[in-house]
Amino acid sequence: MLRAKGLTKKFGKKIANENVNLSLEEGEIGVLLGPNGAGKSTAIKCILGLLRFEGSVQIGGFPASSSQAKKILGYVPEFPCLYEMLTVREQFEFVVRAYKLDREKTRSYAAELIDRFRLTEVVDTLCRDLSKGMQQKVSIICALLPRPKLLLLDEPMLGLDPHAIKELRQLIQELAEEGVAVLVSTHMIATVEGIWNKAYIMRKGKVISCHRKEEMIGMWAESLERIFFAETESYDSPWFSEDDIRITDPSPAPSAKSHPAGAKKAGASHAKAPVTHPNTSKKKKGKKKK
Repeated sequence: MLRAKGLTKKFGKKIANENVNLSLEEGEIGVLLGPNGAGKSTAIKCILGLLRFEGSVQIGGFPASSSQAKKILGYVPEFPCLYEMLTVREQFEFVVRAYKLDREKTRSYAAELIDRFRLTEVVDTLCRDLSKGMQQKVSIICALLPRPKLLLLDEPMLGLDPHAIKELRQLIQELAEEGVAVLVSTHMIATVEGIWNKAYIMRKGKVISCHRKEEMIGMWAESLERIFFAETESYDSPWFSEDDIRITDPSPAPSAKSHPAGAKKAGASHAKAPVTHPNTSKKKKGKKKK
C-alpha cells in the first residue's frame, strides 16, 4: 500500500531525510519512532506531497502526487488544522462535499465516531472555541470519514484524554482488520504498544532499523520501548532488515533471528557507556595583594 524508496529531502545544505525507505502492506500497522529532529514529520510531509523531494513514493500503486493516491489517503497532522468559523457538524459536511461521499452512509459513520469520541455536545460549536483535545478528535474524524486505504497519523495522541486514546487505539486495530494500512509517528511509545506490526526507527534523517514484531523474540517482542532505547541510546544496533535498509557497515553485528540468544546479547551490548561531562565550574580569582 505504501512504498517509499530513496526518499531524500534537503533544506539548503541541511539534509532532513536521507535515502529513507518505508513500506506498508494492507492491514499493517507501522510506527515511526525517533528523537526530536530525526526527520519523522518531514518524511510524512513528503509522502503526502506537501514537500518536494528526491526519490519515489507510491500509494496503492499510484504516484503519491496523483489524484488516485490522494483519494485513498487520510492524514491527521500533529496540530489540528480546521476551519475556525465552521461548526463541528459543518466541518464534517465540508469533508463529505469535498470528497463527494455518499451523504447518508457518511453521516451515519460520522454519528458513530462522534459518539465514540464523546463529541455529541459540541457538534454545533465553532471549531475555534474547542479545546486542543476536542480539535484533535475532530481532526481524526475528518481523516476517517473518506474511509482511506492508507492512514498517516503524526503524533495523534497529543492532547487526547485517556478515553479518546483508548478509542483511537481500538479504531486503528479495527481499520487494520479491514485492510487499511496505518502509519503512526509518535513519541508516546506506550500508546502504540501491543498494536504495532512494523517499527521504523529514525535518527538524523535516516532509518537506522526496521523491526517486524513477529520476528522479535523474548523480551524484545514484548517492549517497543526497550527496542527504541536500545537503538537510539547506543547508536549501534544489531537489529535490521536487509529488505528495507542498506547497511553501510562492512561487518554488521548478527541479528537475533540468526542467533537464538541474540536478544540477550543485544541487551548486554546496548548498556549505556559512561558519559563524561566537561568541567564548567569557574575558578575563583584570588584577591590581589596590595
